[in-house]
Amino acid sequence: MIFIGVDIGGTKCVVNLGLVTKENARVLFKCKSHVTKDDSVSKILDKIVSDIKQCIVIADKEYQEQVSGIGISCGGPLDSDRGIILSPPNLPLWDAVKITEYLEDRTGLKAWLCNDANACALAEWKYGAGKGTSHMIFMTFGTGLGAGIIINDQLYTGASDMAGELGHIRLSDYGPAGYGKMGSFEGFCSGGGIAALAKSIILEKLQSGEKPELCGDISLLDTVTAKKVGEAAKAGDSLALDIWKTVGCQLGKGLSILIDLLNPQVIVIGSIFVRCYDEIWPYAREVIEKEALSRSYRYCKIVPAKLTESVGDIAALTVGEYNWRLHHEGKNK
Repeated sequence: MIFIGVDIGGTKCVVNLGLVTKENARVLFKCKSHVTKDDSVSKILDKIVSDIKQCIVIADKEYQEQVSGIGISCGGPLDSDRGIILSPPNLPLWDAVKITEYLEDRTGLKAWLCNDANACALAEWKYGAGKGTSHMIFMTFGTGLGAGIIINDQLYTGASDMAGELGHIRLSDYGPAGYGKMGSFEGFCSGGGIAALAKSIILEKLQSGEKPELCGDISLLDTVTAKKVGEAAKAGDSLALDIWKTVGCQLGKGLSILIDLLNPQVIVIGSIFVRCYDEIWPYAREVIEKEALSRSYRYCKIVPAKLTESVGDIAALTVGEYNWRLHHEGKNK
């Protein structure tokens, strides 16, 4: 079946046409991306509509097939049941935008909205590292820390569409702040949190008279990023490796909670975990082996995400296919 995917991010939004089967999802045509902050919400929406109409024509002329629906992936908060975007932090002007209604009225196609972490969870479950499982957790571990949860072959969104906000869990009384909470899961396991952790450790050493190789001058402190720490660790920098040890141990604490609470078959982790697996995982595994229930951990695999580069495009298409299936089975509006 052919679907249209709309991936809306804080930096850009893009529309693509894709073929979705039981085995895989493949992008057939990708429209030019639009810089989200360059235009008003209404202008961006009009560009999205124009791109969707272009994709409809391509589907008809080149593939002789009608588009089955539109899947929309966007950062939360949002109301997926009503198809409303509720002013996400990276899209502050997108307040109470009734996007599914807007697109349906202008294209004639059914549209479904999904939180981006949930959308990625669906994609990894259907076509990535969680394929073939019934109980899976996907964690973003990128700019922030969010998750999508699959239980009994269904996406679990919770009572108010807020399930999976793992970043808010406090893992320690002290530590970098993330999600508005010091020592939170996101504080330790996100790009911004890792950078903040590194800066605090470096500052302590600088004030003690040391000049760490990672950053030997206080004037350069603002240049420290998670990427820089990762590169230094791979080059053997001892301080960078110590930072990853802290991150890994805290990740292990958080994963132990998830393993004991939800008893998943697999936990799929993206972004930073994919790139720095060797530096993080040994410490996380050590903590999990001590903290998690042994029977639950024995049945759970923890793996890097597979759909790394194309995950946004595939996720939006998967939102369309997943909801189309529920809709036609009478389980979804």
